[in-house]
Amino acid sequence: MKGEILKNYINGKWVDSRATKTRDVINPATGEILAQTPMGTKEDAEESIQAAKEAFWRWRTTPAQSRIRYLYELRDAFEENFDELAEVCTLEHGKTLDESRGEYRRTIESIEIATSIPSLQMGFNFEDVAMGIDEMMIKQPLGVFFCVAPFNFPAMVPAWFWPLAIATGNTYIVKPSDQCPITMVKQFEIIDELDFPKGIINLVHGGPDVVNTLIENPDTVGLSFVGSSKIGNLLYRKAGEVGKRVQVQGGAKNFITVMPDADLERTIPNLITSFYGNAGQRCLAGGVLLAVGEVYEPLKDKILDAAKKIKLGYGMDEDTQMGPLASKAGMDNVLKFIDKGIEEGAELILDGRNPKLDDNLINGSFIGPTIFDKVTPEMTIAKEEIFGPVIPIVKVNSLEEAIEIINKSRYGNASSIFTSSGKSARDYQYNVNAGNIGINIGVAAPIASFPFSGMKDSFKGDLHGQGKSGVDFFTEDKVVITRWF
Repeated sequence: MKGEILKNYINGKWVDSRATKTRDVINPATGEILAQTPMGTKEDAEESIQAAKEAFWRWRTTPAQSRIRYLYELRDAFEENFDELAEVCTLEHGKTLDESRGEYRRTIESIEIATSIPSLQMGFNFEDVAMGIDEMMIKQPLGVFFCVAPFNFPAMVPAWFWPLAIATGNTYIVKPSDQCPITMVKQFEIIDELDFPKGIINLVHGGPDVVNTLIENPDTVGLSFVGSSKIGNLLYRKAGEVGKRVQVQGGAKNFITVMPDADLERTIPNLITSFYGNAGQRCLAGGVLLAVGEVYEPLKDKILDAAKKIKLGYGMDEDTQMGPLASKAGMDNVLKFIDKGIEEGAELILDGRNPKLDDNLINGSFIGPTIFDKVTPEMTIAKEEIFGPVIPIVKVNSLEEAIEIINKSRYGNASSIFTSSGKSARDYQYNVNAGNIGINIGVAAPIASFPFSGMKDSFKGDLHGQGKSGVDFFTEDKVVITRWF
């Protein structure tokens, strides 16, 4: 695949894009070019929409039990090809093999949940709502949905959406990240081998031209997006103007609060995973560490010691604990935040810039674990999403002060507390304005049967991804009231 221009998958066939421009897909650890993503055209997007539209009625009238048999086959195929799929994800993204395996475990979980649609999709039936009158509510699919996927979880995030969408009877278009598209290409190669019905699920590469066409075309009905709040808010407004259903998972600044009664020996490994897992590139990553009262000094010392021991390197090496940033642009953005933290007076107590690396990795996008001390809530690194392996430590005097700081943030994706106190935990989950709350959990990631929640500028829409909320997003309620004379 090295240097190959990737193809779209439309109506059950691999087809060339009409694009004249491409983007290199780069191994972020080595700088090697893996493939080229076509920056697709309006015509590419329209072709995928037409295929999905033509397939919809045939798929919509297919019994749910028959639809989900394809998902069972796909689940089994992903298991059979598990190692290869994880390796491809690591090659183009940079995350460690363990992290890619974890991502695919969650991807398979999402497919498994979608196979339960025959029970999840049940409506309500009531006899004799009035004399001789019965009433029922049924759920029906709507048509062609699509997602605009991010680079940080190229396998898992699309699976939050498309399995539920097609299981409920819709047809679907995946627009993968143009930075990390090979992961989805590999999945569609498996879909192609399983002979899914033509047109029910399609893959189209590209950038703004493709996304705008998918939104503006009258034959699409809904958009799922995961990415920055800036782009998400733009797409939310644009889709709303043309009457599309929208669910936008935006950016985050996730605060993690550590209380004086926390079990630090168990807390520290969770914090390391939260802040440095996936090199900090996830919407549920720890963003700010709030150290409450007397825990501040021992917490700082222990997390500094643990961060220094993290092995930075090539994600394909089994002993690597943290890989590179997914791109040079991402690395440069994190470096700007580090410079900003120093400029605003934070103390850099662990500097991850210019790490020592093997010669084959000198062209990679690496930043090592980084820690700032003496951070105040007003500083940029305490307010804005860094999306990299940086821990800003803020000392606070009380739980109440911590909650006040958290609730002032414009983001509301996730927040966690580490404590041995049930009262502190209950106060936290009750009062913190974030959609996903962790109690002694570093990454508050819902399993596929629960909605991936979010509040404030971290989410736009009415129905979140996954679980029952996802089923409701992809279906329309129809009420039927019956009386026979």
